[in-house]
Amino acid sequence: MPAQPVAPTTEFNADNLIIAWVAPDDGGSQITAYTVYIRQSDDTTFTPELTHCDASNAMIRDSQQCTIPASVLHDAPYSLAWGSPVYAKVMATNVYGDSEISLEGNGGTIITEPDQPINLAEVYAQRTPTTLGLVWNDGADNGGLPVLDYRVNIAEVGGEFAVLASGLLSADYIAVDLTSGVTYEFKVESRNAYEYSSYSETVTLLAAFKPEAPVTVTTANLLNKIVLQWSMPTTNGSPITGYEIYI
Repeated sequence: MPAQPVAPTTEFNADNLIIAWVAPDDGGSQITAYTVYIRQSDDTTFTPELTHCDASNAMIRDSQQCTIPASVLHDAPYSLAWGSPVYAKVMATNVYGDSEISLEGNGGTIITEPDQPINLAEVYAQRTPTTLGLVWNDGADNGGLPVLDYRVNIAEVGGEFAVLASGLLSADYIAVDLTSGVTYEFKVESRNAYEYSSYSETVTLLAAFKPEAPVTVTTANLLNKIVLQWSMPTTNGSPITGYEIYI
């Protein structure tokens, strides 16, 4: 039977984890297969990976490596959290039997993009006729790597979204120089060293503020009545819905 293999290595590449090992002494009979074991999230149980690391397959057996999608390792039975190191063992087989299982080896962690930002909302205190303030929170999972920055996207309602600002280091932004009276849509992405997240939920806001004070108020006598007149003030992006008169 073959000698005990040395501990394999693990390396993350794009969306996959690559497990590689060195062929041990075959004990005088050609190695016909390898069995690759991956440690579960309980840090104790090793489970054979028989789908992507079926090393009875000649290509995997001869190259002494297999490639596993990171999503497979994130799901049961491995259930590894994003950012977890991946530990693996390997066993060699020939017609005379199985080798001892190698020691565990690692080196790679599974990562993905962060969860989409949540709770995107307006900061009303920052509102002016041409300014809208935004704030949001990180999603539940950073994908195994720290969130580096954020990107804000904008569109007029019914139009195409475009990047308004990127490289934002805090989870807030003030959009300036907007067109008063126009309704805008905003959505946000977060980024770690792997990739941008998917978009947050969209928030829709009208660029508008309370009207300016009326001017040129005049009074005049008309028979037994007093007539008050004033000029319409600047509406600041939203139609005036009423007036209050003080005497």
